[in-house]
Amino acid sequence: MKRRSVKQVQLFQGNLVLDVNVPSAIVPAGKQNAEEFTKMRYTAATCDPDQFMSSRYSLRQYLWGRQTELFIVMTMYNEDEVLFVKTMNAVIKNVAHLCSRNRSKMWGPEGWQKVVVCVVSDGRNKINKRTLQVLSLMGCYVEGIAKDTVGGKDVTAHIFEYSSQVIVTETGEVSQGSCPVQILFCLKEQNKKKLNSHRWFFNAFGPLLKPNVCVLLDVGTKPTGTSIYELWKCFDKHANVGGACGEICVDSGRGCNLVLKSPLVASQNFEYKMSNILDKPLESVFGYISVLPGAFSAYRYKALLNGPDGKGPLASYFKGETMHGADSNAGLFERNMYLAEDRILCFEIVTKKREGWVLRYVKSAKASTDVPSTVPEFISQRRRWLNGSLFASVHATVFWFRIWTSGQNFFRKIWLQIEFIYNAINLIFTWTSLANFYLAFFFLVSSATKAESGNSAFNFLGSGAAGIVVEVFLNLYIGLLFVVLVCSLGNRPQGSKWTYVLAIFLFGLCNIITTWCAAYTVYLAVPHDLDGWKDFPQLIKTNKTLQEVVIAILATYGMYIVSSFMHLEPWHMFTSFAQYMFLLPSYVNILMMYAMCNLHDVTWGTKGDNGAAKDLGGAKKIKGEDGKELMEVEIPTAKEDVEQLWNASRAALRTPAPEEDTHRDAATKQADHDRNSRTNVVLAWVGSNMLLIIGFTSTAFTDWVAKNITNHGDSAFNPYLSFLFYAFAGLSAIRFLGSLFYLILRLFGH
Repeated sequence: MKRRSVKQVQLFQGNLVLDVNVPSAIVPAGKQNAEEFTKMRYTAATCDPDQFMSSRYSLRQYLWGRQTELFIVMTMYNEDEVLFVKTMNAVIKNVAHLCSRNRSKMWGPEGWQKVVVCVVSDGRNKINKRTLQVLSLMGCYVEGIAKDTVGGKDVTAHIFEYSSQVIVTETGEVSQGSCPVQILFCLKEQNKKKLNSHRWFFNAFGPLLKPNVCVLLDVGTKPTGTSIYELWKCFDKHANVGGACGEICVDSGRGCNLVLKSPLVASQNFEYKMSNILDKPLESVFGYISVLPGAFSAYRYKALLNGPDGKGPLASYFKGETMHGADSNAGLFERNMYLAEDRILCFEIVTKKREGWVLRYVKSAKASTDVPSTVPEFISQRRRWLNGSLFASVHATVFWFRIWTSGQNFFRKIWLQIEFIYNAINLIFTWTSLANFYLAFFFLVSSATKAESGNSAFNFLGSGAAGIVVEVFLNLYIGLLFVVLVCSLGNRPQGSKWTYVLAIFLFGLCNIITTWCAAYTVYLAVPHDLDGWKDFPQLIKTNKTLQEVVIAILATYGMYIVSSFMHLEPWHMFTSFAQYMFLLPSYVNILMMYAMCNLHDVTWGTKGDNGAAKDLGGAKKIKGEDGKELMEVEIPTAKEDVEQLWNASRAALRTPAPEEDTHRDAATKQADHDRNSRTNVVLAWVGSNMLLIIGFTSTAFTDWVAKNITNHGDSAFNPYLSFLFYAFAGLSAIRFLGSLFYLILRLFGH
């Protein structure tokens, strides 16, 4: 930096564009004279992303006239070098796989020229410095080049372009890769959230490159070596596919150690797996996947484009960017709905007017991601997920009729209408899940500990224990709901960590009691000798209790086991099922409660960086000798400076990063009307669930049940519990058949 000099440069189409030499150590052999590999291009953008093309900014691929088939975006905030390297090296491996497909009409040795990897970092002051050093080693960043202002205008984004052929590890080891990768690094000056990062990707760079397929990745997600090709192939084979997603798996660690060590990680592993086995295949068969995860998904660029009137998928997608500011006039419903902006995008693509796009699930495209391993982090993450998905689902259900104004053919409209009805039923069960879970607990515990039967599930504890157990656990359950409600209304998860941990443990204990009572109820209902089991079909037909339990078991555990083996992925049943069952009550009672009680919190977990640091220096406009307008900039131009900066980055990465204390951000003050709206929704949600509980546990109802059961000679189950069993069995059957049908279609190449 000692040799930094003042340089006068000509403007490129009126904008500041600099070509800077890269260190000789990263220039591929035989490419010493190729500008693409010897120079990095820096552009200082002073406009909004929507005005990027109209402001005459450009990109190297556009100037060279290259066709962009795949445009990959990696969004990041302050992720460290370990997470960045994990994702970047996986993407490089995928590009190398595309180049290795010699028989492909699209790909081959020069296939890398059809792929652009765009890294968008959300805020210059927020980026991890060690991650920036990795980018420096790749040739995609040089310190001292970027400027705060250009001709008096504030810079909004620093854009670095370079075709790199090196692979960098988190410790600073550099090696040559098998093929180059065109990298576009966009370092935003301010922190404006992920949606703004995607707006740079879609609205600024997209119109210039005009890609066929856009792939979305979060830094920290690691696709397998062929996953991006598998996603692209789905678009190539089916012209009507507007979006697709792969299978996102939990990063289980080496030898599955993370899953075996942490029940929380194991439960999420089971949840992710069953979603990929049952839910995503079912939705793919219908042609409408409710959410393509932003961590790893792909879209056909043409399907995203707005119509001539400016309305369309991208317009609706980016509408959420302006909804979370203090000056937003949007209501609480809309702002929560746009927390799940990817769900809105999926709905808009399928219901796009005059076009008939479908969304697909590609099982062969896999990617692993890190999941929360601590309770506060887990609750905070699910708060946004649950609120966004709930309100986005309500939006899609209310506007179901838009499917009939889309460009889908008549039979697909009918097919999609069935899916919307199915989703509406699921939405009702989601809303009443708090009551349903408690009622199942209440009826099962009560039926297994009836004093008049003489047989109790807890007789082994001694005489009189049954009544005590019922009272203790029913009151404990209600007490836990009250504690979680109070904590959710007033505290952040980080401030009540041990309260939530204790509640999770006690709810898990309640689920163990429920399972024991269900098993004991079945034991009382079945014959206790071999003669009674001889005519098993007749036994099932006449024994209502056994019939309902068999249906319930087949609809849950049976479906999990059969579908997992059917997809040839049964391992999560052995490593994660028990942990998931233990934590299942907490998914309903804690996560839902916290999410509902924090509807007024529509933040994304990061705070905006509203001011620029102004520490980079500026570029001044001057008049040249011939009268032309020039820019005067101070940059490191000497070759020794460039080499020295590169070596400094490499040396810094070789030293492990020091442990940093994490400081909690101050709670964001919310408007009074937001809190009032939150209170009204919570009252409606809790009130409707409490009405169900009070109604079905009231003396009047239980007396009617007792009289009705006495007439039928069955003393085990409550009619409402029977309704729940059959309803969940029906929904489970639909999920299972959808999963089976998906495998059949996949077998025939669809």
